[in-house]
Amino acid sequence: MSAGAAKGLPSLARRLLPFVTGIGMIVAWYVVCLSLSADQRFLLPTPHEVARAFVDKGPALWGAALNTGGGALLGFVLAVCLSFVFALFLSLSPLVRASFYPYLMILQMTPIIVIAPILILWVGPGLKSVVIITFLICFFPMVVNTTQGLISTDRNLVALFTMCKATKWQEVLLLRVPSALPYFFTGLRIAATLAPIGAIVGDYIAGNSAGGQGGLGFLTIIYSSQFQMGALFATAAVGCLLGFIFVAGVIALSWLALHKWHDSFSQADN
Repeated sequence: MSAGAAKGLPSLARRLLPFVTGIGMIVAWYVVCLSLSADQRFLLPTPHEVARAFVDKGPALWGAALNTGGGALLGFVLAVCLSFVFALFLSLSPLVRASFYPYLMILQMTPIIVIAPILILWVGPGLKSVVIITFLICFFPMVVNTTQGLISTDRNLVALFTMCKATKWQEVLLLRVPSALPYFFTGLRIAATLAPIGAIVGDYIAGNSAGGQGGLGFLTIIYSSQFQMGALFATAAVGCLLGFIFVAGVIALSWLALHKWHDSFSQADN
């Protein structure tokens, strides 16, 4: 065997492992289904029953996914923009962070199930409430990570900018913001994972199906009330796919922004 082939085998094996693991999980799924009694059988559909639900409920699933994805995207973008501005504000001084950080914690720790009825009374059920709930879920990790990046800039570089008599805004825009990008994209990846979840939860507790606005959360209510387990599993799979799309988009953006200079990408390329 040539050296190149020997070197390529581990890489090929790593690429095949997820597929092998997936096949094993499907086989195990069938085994568990076969082991259930007749009374318990309806609780866990087989993989082919879930696949059949995808076909039967396809139009409803993809229409709901578009509604959920739209709400998730709006809340996500709003959280990214406002969190970046707020992080710049928090990075001004330790006194500013000490004054406002406890209230960020309070906002993060307030249960969404308590906030949702308030939002319904304020803005009504539907897309607006879903967007706000998604925003609230995504906002905190974005603020925390971006602020940490802005205040973790290399002190030697900060001293160099001071020696060169750079203005505060030059220091922020030309030094602190580029240095904070890895932290920013870490928070962005966390928020991208949470955004579809927040939109589904928001749709579940504050959504509205009027005018075809119902999302995956609303479908969950319908299918669970009708004991359509295959359709429920299909809905969960579509929600998972939505999360993968968000995270993949963030990974692509972080690669475009960081791969030419940051170690996390430059070392991987080598």
